[in-house]
Amino acid sequence: MKIFRGFNHPGREPACAVTIGNFDGVHRGHQAMLALLSAEAAQRGVPTCALTFEPHPRDYFAQALNRPEIAPARIGTLRDKLSELARCGVQQTVVLPFNKALASLSPQAFIHEVLVAGLGARYVLVGDDFRFGAQRAGDYAMLDAAGQTQGFDVARMNSYEVHGLRVSSTHVRAALAEGRMQDAARLLGHPYTISGHVVHGRKLGRQLAESRAGAADGFRTLNLRFNHWKPAASGIFAVLVHGLHDEPLRGVANLGIRPSLDPRDINGGRVLLETHCLDWPAALGGEGAYGKIIRVELLHKLHDELKYASLDALTQGIAKDCDDARAFFASFHQPSHTGTYTETRRQTTRDRI
Repeated sequence: MKIFRGFNHPGREPACAVTIGNFDGVHRGHQAMLALLSAEAAQRGVPTCALTFEPHPRDYFAQALNRPEIAPARIGTLRDKLSELARCGVQQTVVLPFNKALASLSPQAFIHEVLVAGLGARYVLVGDDFRFGAQRAGDYAMLDAAGQTQGFDVARMNSYEVHGLRVSSTHVRAALAEGRMQDAARLLGHPYTISGHVVHGRKLGRQLAESRAGAADGFRTLNLRFNHWKPAASGIFAVLVHGLHDEPLRGVANLGIRPSLDPRDINGGRVLLETHCLDWPAALGGEGAYGKIIRVELLHKLHDELKYASLDALTQGIAKDCDDARAFFASFHQPSHTGTYTETRRQTTRDRI
């Protein structure tokens, strides 16, 4: 998949079939839209394109209005969104910076400057709740009318449902916030996953003696750091780690701000995903994971983050989390999230010239 920040790049295709959205989580509703987009693009002989925004529009307005409470929790990072779009067969993705200039575009200007002049849209697929332009004044009827006069087809896809529940980023966020990881997996079509480069941390975990396991370097962790990210999930989880070994590695992970750390710590107050592998591969040595891109599946929530009074209490708490994670894996069977859940997709409305 080709990725472009903005329009003016020589490798971008001059015409495309495009769908527009934030695609947070790239859930099963998004996946259904992308499958339809691929079919329509093939009929027209043009590539597929996903148009998305960074930051999330609500992040922009939360900062502009000084109202941080309206910023949405994020299901995935930009890296994970792009990876999932590629997995769904999208051929090119255009990431537009959501800023004052873009937020101020009228619906008519958005259609002309972004869809027609910017992307060369021949087919535009949107969801049933799609709004666009300044003050969200643009709607499907306006987009459809513009398509008839400016030479592109317009289609609208209605809600996608699993067990009667409309699949949406809002419902995925709610499931993650409540620790309902299996429900989130049903909506996403796969276990909830976070990926990133393993970075150096303070290496505090190596100082915590794991006496019952006899580890020489305590609770070594794989650290993924996120800048300005408000995750939809938080707490302590049983996880599987991909990307370090031939087989997934079982682990226990902390996603959050680690309230037991001194706030003056180098990572104090920043969101980290810290994963301790229950069985560390000897072939990796002590430093073999740094710089690698790993993918961490959060399978089961053990509990919320806790604040421990001392390093000894923290050590005991982590040891118990490891025991609880081992107990989870002893009875764990990886579910298949494709084909095992009843799905209903409402009739798709497609309007053409």
